Amino acid sequence: MRVLVTGSAGSIGRVVCPGLVDRGHEVVGFDLVPEPMGFDGTWHTGDCADVDAVFAAFDAQPLDGVVHLAGQPNEASLPDSLTSHTVTTAALLDAMVAHKVGRIAYASSNHAVGRTPREDRISADSRPRPDTFYGVGKVAAEALLSLYADRYAIDAVACRIGSFQERPQSVRHLSTWLSPDDCVRMFHAALTAPAPGYAVLYGISANTRAWWDLQPGRALGYEPQDDAEEFADAVPTGPGDDVEAAHVGGPFVTEEFYRSALDGS
Repeated sequence: MRVLVTGSAGSIGRVVCPGLVDRGHEVVGFDLVPEPMGFDGTWHTGDCADVDAVFAAFDAQPLDGVVHLAGQPNEASLPDSLTSHTVTTAALLDAMVAHKVGRIAYASSNHAVGRTPREDRISADSRPRPDTFYGVGKVAAEALLSLYADRYAIDAVACRIGSFQERPQSVRHLSTWLSPDDCVRMFHAALTAPAPGYAVLYGISANTRAWWDLQPGRALGYEPQDDAEEFADAVPTGPGDDVEAAHVGGPFVTEEFYRSALDGS
C-alpha cells in the first residue's frame, strides 16, 4: 500500500515509517517540519489542520491509506485540543472521500477512556470517559471516524495507544506499555485487516498485567509479541503508583490537570 503517514517526524512516526516500509508499504511523509535526514520516500511539509495543505498532499500522488499520528501530545485548551486532534482528522477524512482513499488508521489514546476506574480488564465497548481535553479531542476524532465509516464506507481503525516507550519506565507501564515493534505490528494490522469498518483496538503489547482487552486487536490481525513483564525487575516502585493505578488515565485524572476549557489555565 502507498500510505500517507502524518506526524512522520514524531517519536512514533520515526518508528512506524521504516517499519511499514520493511513490511512492503510505500510511505509518504507529512509533518510540520522539513524532511528529516534518512527518510525513505516522498515528503510533504504542512499542517494537518490546513485543508489546502492536506489536499495538496493527496493531489501529489495516488494513495491507498492513511496513518494519522500527527497531534499535540500534551494537554492544551479545549479549542487547541479539538484543532490538533479533531480538525486534523476531519481534513484528512474529507481528502480521503474526495480522492477515494478507503482506509485510515488513527493514533487515538487510552485517555479517551482515562476516567474509567481501574477494576476489570476494559473492553473496546466501554463508554468514552476522557480524562483531559486531550482525551476529549481523541474521543471527538473517534466519533468523526465512526461518522465517515457510516456515511462513506471508509474503513477506520482507532488505535487507543497506551504508553509508547522503548521500554517500560514505571509500574503503570507494566500494564500500559506499547513496544516499538508491536506499534509497527499494530498499524500494519490496522491498514491490512479485511473490511474492518469502524473499529477500536487498544494499542498495548501482550503485557501480563494488561488493563485493556487485546481481543479486538487480535480480531483485526494485531498479534503483539512483547511483554512489559520482561522488564519488571528493573522498574522501580514510586510514591505515585497507587494514584496511577486507580484510573485508566493514571495521573491525568488528578486536579493537576484541571483547567479552564477555553483559556487553558
